[in-house]
Amino acid sequence: MTQVIIFTNEDGGVSVCIPTGELSIEETQVKDTPEGSIIVNKEDLPNEYSDFFNAWRLVDGVVSVDLTAAKELTKARLRAERVELLAAQDVLFQRALESNADTTAIVAEKQRLRDITTLADQATTLDELKALEVK
Repeated sequence: MTQVIIFTNEDGGVSVCIPTGELSIEETQVKDTPEGSIIVNKEDLPNEYSDFFNAWRLVDGVVSVDLTAAKELTKARLRAERVELLAAQDVLFQRALESNADTTAIVAEKQRLRDITTLADQATTLDELKALEVK
């Protein structure tokens, strides 16, 4: 069982200190972490949600994932993923305009891509957030 040191960092998130073994975990805690840090078993952390690490919060000695913060992280991920897809749709739209082709499907796809972040707002679990994809 691996132990780590955790504490709330200045951003309100969780920092995890993994000792190298040169010092005992207690010595590392005193030397390298702020007062109020605690030693926990690594297995007790929400490692299955490491994608949401910046949404981890330490409350009463337990690390959990803040759903609101996880939604914001997911929206940022979706925005980044859709950039190239929106650019490709812009090219298709321009070509369609030049040839007087129907742009209805292109406009609908661009709107779907712009609205994709609303799916994060509608999610009620972390697993739903993890499953969201731009495609």
